[in-house]
Amino acid sequence: MADLLHRFMMLDAKPVETPMAASTSLTLHDDSPITDSTRFRQVLGALQYLVYTRPDIAYSVNKLSQYMHAPMAHHWQCVKRLLRYVSDTLSYGISIRHTASPLALTAFADSDWVGNRDDRSSTSRYLVYFGSTLISWRSQKQRTVVLSSTEAEYHAIAHATIELEWI
Repeated sequence: MADLLHRFMMLDAKPVETPMAASTSLTLHDDSPITDSTRFRQVLGALQYLVYTRPDIAYSVNKLSQYMHAPMAHHWQCVKRLLRYVSDTLSYGISIRHTASPLALTAFADSDWVGNRDDRSSTSRYLVYFGSTLISWRSQKQRTVVLSSTEAEYHAIAHATIELEWI
């Protein structure tokens, strides 16, 4: 992780406590295009590999990756914020540890209703724990446009249930 931050000159950046501001609303045409979209893609490509051990940034990386084809200045600001969060949380990551907790599968699911203003789609996400260890997670745009928040939540629960059945 430190190599990534050093490569993009963000190792000594001012830390932030969250990967993305809660009020952030990303859209396709809200700002001016950035001049060097290659750098944007390089950072996001590296962050996509980091997601394997850092599920705390999965949602932010997923949202920003949707704009790789035409990144805007606002998207680049969000990427820099994400790197600032990573620099503040270098010790975070998935660790498998032995605990006295029972070895049971536990899943948590959530969704946002019409979270994407460009195509009116929702995003489902889930986490699956085996005991106290996170073993599976996913954040994905729903393939259909749903008509209510209840239906969006149902889709998220269905995806989590499919994962649990597979495990």
